[in-house]
Amino acid sequence: MPGEQGGSAMEALYPFLYSDASDLADLMAEVRASTLAKTKEIAELRGVVAAREATRLANCAEDMAARFAAGGRLFAFGNGGSATDAQELAALFLSPGAGAPALPAFALVNDTSVVTALCNDVGVEVVFARQLAAFARREDIAAGLSTSGNSENLVRAFAEASRRGMLTVGLAGYEGGAMAELDSIDYLFVVPSTSVHRIQEAQTTIYHVLWELTLAAFAARRAGPGRHR
Repeated sequence: MPGEQGGSAMEALYPFLYSDASDLADLMAEVRASTLAKTKEIAELRGVVAAREATRLANCAEDMAARFAAGGRLFAFGNGGSATDAQELAALFLSPGAGAPALPAFALVNDTSVVTALCNDVGVEVVFARQLAAFARREDIAAGLSTSGNSENLVRAFAEASRRGMLTVGLAGYEGGAMAELDSIDYLFVVPSTSVHRIQEAQTTIYHVLWELTLAAFAARRAGPGRHR
């Protein structure tokens, strides 16, 4: 039954909520053990991603910095929790702090009138592609986030971005899903996990690292010839 399946999933995530322990000390011990297990899991996952993707992250950042230096802009997009991550990614570049330059970045999920109009009048599958078709230029960057890698509106957005010559960056989970089969993504970073929670936590780390590396590469370009790869 759906209720039983939902309960089983919740129990796997938060076993202490379903514990028979009535003593507060025992309950807190279970909470602590669950928290430590999740912390260990995400730390190991981040280590796997870092070991596998370090060079490609640096190369991607160099390419992003080159696009920004040429007057390009970043367009970020995703669904659900990934929409929130897209908003944060755009905010990082727009408001970097510590004297770093603000770089033009937009989240394609922000305009609710546009998003709901496209979803209602055309279809959710075009909600990002249509915006890229209207706004994007060749020197721009398209960054799409998904936990499954199977979102049709991301697949279509990357196809549109690629047709326009944009630099395309994707973040996915599991084994990459449909995004792993695309030729339209220049850099795809896959978090090898089946847990949506761990995938999104690792993706947050990936785009924060990518942001920091891009700012460093952009600063090197501004410093003059010979200061960047």
